[in-house]
Amino acid sequence: MSSIPENVESTLDLLATGNYVPDRSLSTAIYLSLRLGRPLFLEGEAGVGKTEIAKVLAETLGRRLVRLQCYEGLDVASAVYEWNYSAQMIEIRLAEAEGAADRERLTKDIFSNQFLIHRPLLQALDPAADGPPVLLIDELDRTDEAFEAYLLEILSDFQITIPELGTVRAEKPPIVIITSNRTREIHDALKRRCFYYWVDYPDATRELEILAIKAPQANERLSRQVVDFIQNLRTMDLFKVPGIAETIDWASALHQLDIIELTPDAIDDTLGVLLKYQDDIAKIRGSEAARILDEVKSEVALTQVAT
Repeated sequence: MSSIPENVESTLDLLATGNYVPDRSLSTAIYLSLRLGRPLFLEGEAGVGKTEIAKVLAETLGRRLVRLQCYEGLDVASAVYEWNYSAQMIEIRLAEAEGAADRERLTKDIFSNQFLIHRPLLQALDPAADGPPVLLIDELDRTDEAFEAYLLEILSDFQITIPELGTVRAEKPPIVIITSNRTREIHDALKRRCFYYWVDYPDATRELEILAIKAPQANERLSRQVVDFIQNLRTMDLFKVPGIAETIDWASALHQLDIIELTPDAIDDTLGVLLKYQDDIAKIRGSEAARILDEVKSEVALTQVAT
């Protein structure tokens, strides 16, 4: 288990060991969250690397990753805890067979930790030999406001109240990372309990660094063309512009096809790797892709002349 970084620079180094390329402002937010023990709320478009931050922190700090993947209709039984009803019924039948008549004692026995199923949020409060885990509450915006309200106790005091047992508190608070794709607004009451950071698309320089780490098989010229093409796409009015994940996937796919330089045909053939909606693909395919590629090659040529 690694210790919490002592400053922003060591946080940058820590993330780099996990092959994550952040900018300094993001590293500062992560450092403050780790040192001050506050949840970190990461908001941004899908595919910009929010979830990856929690994975990298768990890996580099040597902590267990506890992930709660949010979805519409998520409830306490799936996210926090539930009772093992079948095991409780067996216990009741055994007590009846043995002639146990003390109802109060039986009730206390069946509502004990022995019959409690720990779901992700409760697991994150359990003590662990390797230190408090990294709790990832992923895509919180997919849940409803009632579940948000339930989280307030956990994020404020790192405790969960179970009516039959009482209050369960964490010996040491977990490292909490919450992500949202902003499909709806998250309530201020929850945001107040967290440090906030908007994870944006990277600039071309940082995206090239990411590509060099995540898709090193792509040659430098192809990587530059891929990044510049995607940077151009992000300025356009598309239903869903490509994120970093799509950049990595596209470079890997082009390499797999033995393409060493972008061509209009190569772009048209692989747009399904890059864009996820047919309307966007139809908008870019053909003459528009060729036009963007011409701009990209001109920009690359000018860069090479300047250097």
